[in-house]
Amino acid sequence: MEILRYAIYRFGTMLLTLLVVSVLIFWIINLPPGDYLSNQIAEFRASGQESLVAKAEFLRQEYALDKPLWQQYLIWMGFLPGPHGFSGMLQGNFGWSFEFDRPVSEIVGDSLWLTVLVNLAAVLFVYMVALPLGVIAAAKSRTMIDYTAAFIGYLGLATPNFLLALILFYYGNKHLGLPIGGLMAPEYEGMPMSWDKVKSILLHLIVPTFVIGTSGASAMMQRLRANMLDELGKPYVETAVAKGMRPSRMLAKYPLRVAFNPFVADIGNLLPSMVSGSVLVSVVLGLQTIGPVLLQALKSQDMFLSGFVLMFVALLTLIGTMISDVLLVLLDPRIRYEGRDG
Repeated sequence: MEILRYAIYRFGTMLLTLLVVSVLIFWIINLPPGDYLSNQIAEFRASGQESLVAKAEFLRQEYALDKPLWQQYLIWMGFLPGPHGFSGMLQGNFGWSFEFDRPVSEIVGDSLWLTVLVNLAAVLFVYMVALPLGVIAAAKSRTMIDYTAAFIGYLGLATPNFLLALILFYYGNKHLGLPIGGLMAPEYEGMPMSWDKVKSILLHLIVPTFVIGTSGASAMMQRLRANMLDELGKPYVETAVAKGMRPSRMLAKYPLRVAFNPFVADIGNLLPSMVSGSVLVSVVLGLQTIGPVLLQALKSQDMFLSGFVLMFVALLTLIGTMISDVLLVLLDPRIRYEGRDG
């Protein structure tokens, strides 16, 4: 029950934090002078296209861009009625993309779940690689196994993701027959889900999962090794060994459990950092994720589209942080969560 109360408390703080973040996001995307429609109006007037100017002015009124900034925010979030009543983020209306001339929900519809899929696969890859390599490297410290793991880790950290993507792009297709670019074969795009489409997606996931997850796995492996070595040098480990506890059981029961805390805490940062850090990789590999959409929206000052994508990344961060906090409470009884008051 105490854990449930703490989870509810964290959920409430998450909602409040998301509200503050939404204000910051809306303010930041409006910092550059003008917006997409204002820039379009200036171009149309310069070229004498008055009919298009009238259309752009109509769109400014249609989406409340002619109102003060604070009113625009409240209408965008759905706290205040706009030209069409209460129709904002809270009501499921994510706005209109002026760059693509389509609703934001249509543009990001497929990109959202593909982004989550790619980055969840990368997170699983990170933990599946970093955990065993970090533990083995610490248990076999200063042996060839440790040196080999360290070399792999440094190589992963030193190689830029976009360069690794280009290398795997070429050699993966040439020698292994892996598909080039995208997250599914072209014939499955826009088609309903089927077993053949799932197989195509899984095959296309191999390269981006490896590319996006490599640097994260390398960094996590090095941190886990360092934490494990620190724990293995403590007196309770010597006591456990002296009592005849098997090394594998001792590692899993004590040092690993303590050393693993930072990696549970990393869940909150891992997903959003991979989303933001995989933009260049997505462009290089032609992935239909949300990264290239955000890049284009920010370049063109498409405020509703960029605002929604940034809110999505913020939501991923807050959900990940909440999950990691709850898991830390379950993992380590030393962490106090009742009242948070000492």
